[in-house]
Amino acid sequence: MNRNSNVPGALSSRYSRRHRLLRLPIFSMVILFVMICLAVFAPVIAPHDENLGFLEDRHQPPVLFGGTSNHILGTDSLGRDVFSRVVFGARISMLSALTALIVGGAIGTSLGIFAGYKGGWVDELIMRMVDVKFSIPLVLIAFALVVIFSPSFGLLVGLLTMFVWGQFTRQVRAEVLVIKTTDYVAAARTWEASSVHIMYRHIFPGVVSTVLVIATFQSGAVILAEATLSFLGAGVPPPSPSWGAMIADGRLYLDTAWWVSLAPGVAMGIFIAAITLLGDWLRDRWDPKLRQL
Repeated sequence: MNRNSNVPGALSSRYSRRHRLLRLPIFSMVILFVMICLAVFAPVIAPHDENLGFLEDRHQPPVLFGGTSNHILGTDSLGRDVFSRVVFGARISMLSALTALIVGGAIGTSLGIFAGYKGGWVDELIMRMVDVKFSIPLVLIAFALVVIFSPSFGLLVGLLTMFVWGQFTRQVRAEVLVIKTTDYVAAARTWEASSVHIMYRHIFPGVVSTVLVIATFQSGAVILAEATLSFLGAGVPPPSPSWGAMIADGRLYLDTAWWVSLAPGVAMGIFIAAITLLGDWLRDRWDPKLRQL
């Protein structure tokens, strides 16, 4: 009797685990895992030097379109292997985006917590800074800084950091305005805890999930911004490859060597789609209202 009575509960538990497994973004995680591995292990995976080419090998088509297996995605106008450059370009694009997200996320989250908790003129000042940030085009700032300084990886990361921090500040501030009215924050004030202690120990843990979701969604936007800056010549200087710079290199040969621009464009599109789908899942997973659906 007792043994049989446990069967419905076991079946329900097994169904629940299977249901949760099916709702995982398996495809997105696999794609991201593969592309991150390509970027991390680029020196081992790339069959050729990304900056070395031979003019006699220029504009060889991909292997599926009559090319040779030595260059599976063809070669560019300088005879460089497109696959090797796409792999190393993933490393540069992802590293610049990750660095900008870490720095910009830390700045934006700190300002958002401070503005939401303090309120008053502090909140007003920080939010007006955010408004000014959103009112100035990134490309205009990039061109001005490139004229003053030469293009470099550090300048690219700085521009991407300027691009991303405001979104963190706005969203985190909105969360803090709700969290600071909760009972446990009021209890911490009753015990005369310092503002720094309350913001670090009681408020920050409440916005971690929001920060991770914003970072996931902003990853695609930062990758696209990096590609835009590199396309316009404000990114990493040549011959270092990045997806945006590779698309720019091939724009003059779209009628004869379309693969030079198509390969990095497809790689960038797949990465942005995968990380956006992962962000959708994280938002649904951590939103209490959507979690019940």
